[in-house]
Amino acid sequence: MSEPYVRPDVRQFLTYLNALPGPKTHELPPAEARALMKPMRYVADLPTGELAVIRNMTCPGPGGEIPLRLFDARETRAAGPLMLFLHGGGFVLGDLDSHEPLCAELARQLDLPVLAVDYRLAPEHPWPAGVEDAIAAAYWAAESPNALGRDVTGLVPCGDSAGGNFAIIVSLALRDTPARVPVLAQWPIYPAANPGPGADYPSYEDFAEGHLLTRPGMDWFEDCYGADPGDWRYDPLVKSQAGMPPTLVTTASLDPIRDQGRAYAAACIEAGVPTIFLEAKGNIHGYMNLRKAIPSAHQDLLDGIAALKLLLAEGA
Repeated sequence: MSEPYVRPDVRQFLTYLNALPGPKTHELPPAEARALMKPMRYVADLPTGELAVIRNMTCPGPGGEIPLRLFDARETRAAGPLMLFLHGGGFVLGDLDSHEPLCAELARQLDLPVLAVDYRLAPEHPWPAGVEDAIAAAYWAAESPNALGRDVTGLVPCGDSAGGNFAIIVSLALRDTPARVPVLAQWPIYPAANPGPGADYPSYEDFAEGHLLTRPGMDWFEDCYGADPGDWRYDPLVKSQAGMPPTLVTTASLDPIRDQGRAYAAACIEAGVPTIFLEAKGNIHGYMNLRKAIPSAHQDLLDGIAALKLLLAEGA
């Protein structure tokens, strides 16, 4: 294959990242890997910034109370949609803090409340614990608007990487068993959308090393998660995507799971789902949380937000 295009700021970040000493994330116990990830937010991502509402709360879940965090640019607002945000991290890493800057920016730019879900993580809570929490939180948000202090008229599931997988699965669950309010749109960001046969996709081989997300790292995530590859709550492409909400899929051109996102967008289009597909050319997996380290990634976020606004306006 010819050398792929790499943005200058992406190349600079990868040079820095790949020269770091010490063990890689997948070489550590999960608790240590999570502790290593926490300070990286302040090194690599932009600050959270000012926001009218950043409120911790909980909802009932199958394994106990699920921690949540509500982000809103307004103290009060009229009835309207709610974004349900599901963080990435390979089903093993990530929490409400790791994705706080992104959730705050989504709330600001979309002028929507954003509810982030702190689902249970593997390997302490293997599949399907995390995705069951995501589904439970979605139904709770759809059925319990007064608990949020906002009149929710529809949901917009969104998530990055593993969270993109969850966002699609949440939309499938609500398609098949509708809640009080509809799913208005979904936005899976560089999603693990077809994780079972990942090795069959060219991008899995082409970017398996040196682009932040690596093959050993992905193997570690899969081993920790312990999912059933034939179950739709792991591989959403086991099910037809017909009847899914308007969909925005964003990928990164240098991402080993890029082709999973492409395949998911194609499946939505083939099923007649209104679909927008955006690919951040020259960028890597995880760029939504790297907007300080990779300044050009902020424009990718803004491009995605503009596309989502278009989908929501068309469906209004």
